[in-house]
Amino acid sequence: MKKKTGGVASRAAKRQKRAAAGGKALVRRAAQLTLPAAAGHDAKAEIRRLKTQLARATARIEELQAAAETDFLLGISNRRGFERELGRAISFIQRYHASGALIVLDVDRLKPINDKFGHAAGDEVLKAVVAVLSRQIRSSDVIGRLGGDEFALLLWNLSETDAHAKAAALEEDIDRLSFAFAGGTVGTGVSAGVSLLGPQSEAGRALADADRAMYVRKAQRRHET
Repeated sequence: MKKKTGGVASRAAKRQKRAAAGGKALVRRAAQLTLPAAAGHDAKAEIRRLKTQLARATARIEELQAAAETDFLLGISNRRGFERELGRAISFIQRYHASGALIVLDVDRLKPINDKFGHAAGDEVLKAVVAVLSRQIRSSDVIGRLGGDEFALLLWNLSETDAHAKAAALEEDIDRLSFAFAGGTVGTGVSAGVSLLGPQSEAGRALADADRAMYVRKAQRRHET
C-alpha cells in the first residue's frame, strides 16, 4: 500500500511539475505576445512624434519660402515669387487652354523724387502705386515687384482688348496720384506694357515681351507730355 501511495504521490508531483512547467511556458508565451503590442505602442508614439516634427518643419519651410518670395516693403511677391506664380499659371493655361494677360509697369519720375526728397518719400510713392494696383485686380490675379520701380500683374481670362483697357485704366489712376513732400506737391505715373498668355506662352519670353511693350509705351508717354 505504501508503494501504491508513494506511486500516486509521485505521479501527483509529476503532474504538479508539469503544470508548473506549463504555467511558466504560458507566462513566457504571454510575455512574448505582449512584446509586439508594447513595441507597436512605442512605434505609434514615435510615428506621432515624427509627424509632429515633420509638420513643424514643413510649416517652417513654407514660412522661409514665403519670406524669400515676398517684398517686405510692399507686402507683395518679389521677382522670384512672381516668376514662380507666372510659371504655374502658364502650366495651367497650357493644360486647360485657358487665357490670361501679363502687364509690366514702370513707375515714372521715381528717381527724381528719391533724389530730392529721400527714399522714404520714394517708398511712400511705391506704396501708393501698389494700393492702386491692388484695387484694380481680382483675388485670383497676382501682383509682384520685379525690382526697383518695376511691377508686374498676372491677370486671368482677359481678351487682348480688355488687357489693353486695363493697362490704360491703371495708367490713368496712377497719373492722378499726388504727394506732398517738403511743402511741395509732386505727381507720378506708370507706363504699362501688355503681353497675352496662351497655350504657347513661355514665362521668360512673356516677361520680355511685356517689358519691351512697356518701354515702347514709356517713349509714347514722353512725347505725349
